[in-house]
Amino acid sequence: MPPELRPNDYRDTWAGEVRVGEQVRVAGWVHRRRDHGGLVFVDLRDRTGVVQVVFNPETAPEAHASSHELRSEWVISVRGEVVPRSEETVNRDMPTGEVEVRVTELAVLAHAETPAFPIDEDTAVDEALRLRHRYLDLRREPMQRALELRHRVVQAIRDHLNAAGFIDIETPILTRSTPEGARDFVVPARMQRGAFYALPQSPQLFKQLLMIAGFERYYQIARCFRDEALRADRQLEFTQLDIEMAFVDEEDVMAATESVLAPAFAAGGVDLHTPFPRLTYDEAIARFGTDRPDMRFGMEIRDLGDALRGTEFKVFRGVLEGGGVVRGINAGAHEMSRAELDRLIEFAQGQGAGGLVWAYVEEAGGWRSPVAKFLSEQELHAVAAALEASPGDLLLLVADEAGVAAQALGALRLKLAGRLGLIAGGEWRALWVTDFPLLEWSDDEGRWEALHHPFTSPSEESLALLEDNPAAARARAYDMVLNGVELGGGSIRINRPEVQYSVLETLGIGREAADEKFGFLIEALKHGGPPHGGIAFGIDRMAALLAGRDSIRDVIAFPKTATGQDPMTGAPAPIDERQLRELGIRVDAPPA
Repeated sequence: MPPELRPNDYRDTWAGEVRVGEQVRVAGWVHRRRDHGGLVFVDLRDRTGVVQVVFNPETAPEAHASSHELRSEWVISVRGEVVPRSEETVNRDMPTGEVEVRVTELAVLAHAETPAFPIDEDTAVDEALRLRHRYLDLRREPMQRALELRHRVVQAIRDHLNAAGFIDIETPILTRSTPEGARDFVVPARMQRGAFYALPQSPQLFKQLLMIAGFERYYQIARCFRDEALRADRQLEFTQLDIEMAFVDEEDVMAATESVLAPAFAAGGVDLHTPFPRLTYDEAIARFGTDRPDMRFGMEIRDLGDALRGTEFKVFRGVLEGGGVVRGINAGAHEMSRAELDRLIEFAQGQGAGGLVWAYVEEAGGWRSPVAKFLSEQELHAVAAALEASPGDLLLLVADEAGVAAQALGALRLKLAGRLGLIAGGEWRALWVTDFPLLEWSDDEGRWEALHHPFTSPSEESLALLEDNPAAARARAYDMVLNGVELGGGSIRINRPEVQYSVLETLGIGREAADEKFGFLIEALKHGGPPHGGIAFGIDRMAALLAGRDSIRDVIAFPKTATGQDPMTGAPAPIDERQLRELGIRVDAPPA
């Protein structure tokens, strides 16, 4: 649907909406110009599309004379009559390709230098050049369509949540630094020299406070900031859909989430089938090697411990007796050269595995494999049966610690799916992953860390484990995964101060430190915190998936590069000495 238009001296009709028989004034950019000696043809572009305008020396000599000067990306306004094109000049690839505007008046509103890259062609352009001239890149149709898609998705989210009784509430951008995971961006406080604000990594604590305050249903399209390494799906600043609900359990939050994601994806032309299937964290790791499984293809990981119990093959026996596992995948009937198989071995080793065993199943049930001679016929058949193998299938086995085997086989599974074309285009498979561990051990820090964040509620039966067996504690947490991408995650929160103290103490944050860092939250909980929970979704990732883009930079108007820079504005940049003195800051080293 085109935007509303109030006619004025520049335009009274959108370029993409012209109709035969109308007298119109349209305005926009010169998309393309063709001078045929007599007639001059210009494709005029605005946000709704492109229309051809024609300058004829016989009917509009003054406008025709001026049209010779027009160049790419000049800004113009023209008046004329919309007429049908002749049959032989109809452009079936253009929505307005059956009509053209016969110009009677031309006004040049702005000149333009030659653009750094073509605007009228969907050609590959170096990303650094695109970001340096982002205002030009945003004129190109792929970027226009991507941001319009993003807008429709966000609008669908707002419409649904507003109708469902959620309240859109803004939370602070300037807050205090709290140890929530990633590194904070800090902002010096001029009026309290030596003190600093932090930009929010998420509205986590504030949305919990809103539940304690009694709003019960909150949402926000929130800007968040994390000073961490960038990649294709990560930016220093990003946007998330933030939802929180009071007096709910996991099922309530997941149901509310599915109800909002369905119209959001429908706005992008995708039908998400609800309810989403569920996998526990342990199931996901065991079957797919990751807590973000791509369900669009099979090739599941199978445990081969029972099939190889008591084996005489020293490699497998040593791993199994040492508490490790032997697991494998069936890659199907795909013949590979020895060099290709060697590269798969190198890939598995790059994922931390000590090695990779490959085997082709033969007609009689034997194996063509470097290890076939070390295994009994019974073991060969048992492994093949466990992997549901047929003659010609390629089997890939890893013997290692459980976590290493999961990592290596999970990565191999994805690599092979891409290489073998196992993922059907246009397929969308969503699921919930539940029952996460509450904590994970950090060798670097030498302490337990929250797998999600420190405000995630342990399951009721896990409370007693925090002191003696924290590794076994489970969280009331859930992630929503779509096509192998973690799109959102959330949890039921801690709503009792004594439990919050206990979790923080397990994380190495004693009571005194907890009161210093999170005292405002704990104090609020002491005043009656309802059971509450929520979830957050990456709007950028959602838009990138729907737009079919590999990088979220292609659905963000003004993103940063992989090094955190903005080539267009030059940010980040030094500030002058006067500003530094006002802030009480001395710079020991100039920017690199």
